[in-house]
Amino acid sequence: MRKALFVTLALLFLVQAGCTKSVRYTEEEIKTFPPGTQENIRKSQIELGMTQEQVRYAWGSPESIKFLEPFEGKAREEWVYSQAGTLGVVTTKLLLFYDGKLIFIK
Repeated sequence: MRKALFVTLALLFLVQAGCTKSVRYTEEEIKTFPPGTQENIRKSQIELGMTQEQVRYAWGSPESIKFLEPFEGKAREEWVYSQAGTLGVVTTKLLLFYDGKLIFIK
């Protein structure tokens, strides 16, 4: 029974890990973005000033989203991404959006 549970959990982990590396966009969807932004998305890189849509194309959906109090009438959101690295070390990135644009990466 334990062996079956372990195999099932291992398979689920592999399936989830594989999904994060798949392409999350088509060239048609990103063709209207500036050339530099298109290249960042292709390389799974983000930069300040990107929209939420562009970040999703580059990194996929965040692990969690926290809706913060609006500031000066503009929406603020905090997105968290976690990724398992070598030796089981988990890296967490926190992104802050203001009025739909990425303004902070930690």
